[in-house]
Amino acid sequence: MAVVFGSVCVTMILLMYVIGGQALDLLRAMATSGNPPSTPILNCWCASYPNVTLCSWPEPFDFPPTHYITTYRERHNASSTKECHLIPPSSSPSAQISEASSTSQQLWHCQLPNLKLLTDYIINVTAVYSGGSSSHLASFMLEDIVKPDSPVNVRVSPHKSRNLMVSWSPPPTWDNLDILPLKYQILYQWEHRGNPKSVNLGPFESTKVELKGLTPGRRYLFQVCAKELLGLGECSDWSSPVTITIPRIRP
Repeated sequence: MAVVFGSVCVTMILLMYVIGGQALDLLRAMATSGNPPSTPILNCWCASYPNVTLCSWPEPFDFPPTHYITTYRERHNASSTKECHLIPPSSSPSAQISEASSTSQQLWHCQLPNLKLLTDYIINVTAVYSGGSSSHLASFMLEDIVKPDSPVNVRVSPHKSRNLMVSWSPPPTWDNLDILPLKYQILYQWEHRGNPKSVNLGPFESTKVELKGLTPGRRYLFQVCAKELLGLGECSDWSSPVTITIPRIRP
């Protein structure tokens, strides 16, 4: 729906549906003169259930906003509206931006503390420009956006003639590991006659796994991801790759 008032065009797009509690666009609204600015696109995740929840969005190239207004509330409690803690791109700690950005755009972050379990939330990010504003309204439940940071210190070492020992450490940002343990998957890749091959193993509840029957003389690449033990949310991004060549068996 678009309405023109003099030289100002007001555009509203309503998308009123939610599937499985996932974070979805619910409302986009723009009021601008000339070409409309970009709407903030939100990505929310919980890197340490239930304590660390962040949302991020890229700073637009075309229309740098003058400022952001960020609020969140419980879906069924309008009186619970609170302001997010805004973290500008230049102030984002590395642990908070590990939800990797594949672009060179600067990311803004919004920290949501003390969220309740099993509760639907709505977050609203409004970018204010000199000629108007654009908003992104999204809904999520904490349990649906759990995504640990990647495991660290992945190590691979030969073990016996055709075996490898793969070990790693849990993501340091995941609190309460004794109460809320993680499970892990191992991805390893190699080339065979010029063709890429890969195997995804797991889940494993330990942080050390022996892989057997690998091919001597072949070069392998290993990565590990972490997920909440009961399966909440999704697996982390893959860890940094580690490569090793299986020693050849000498006669």
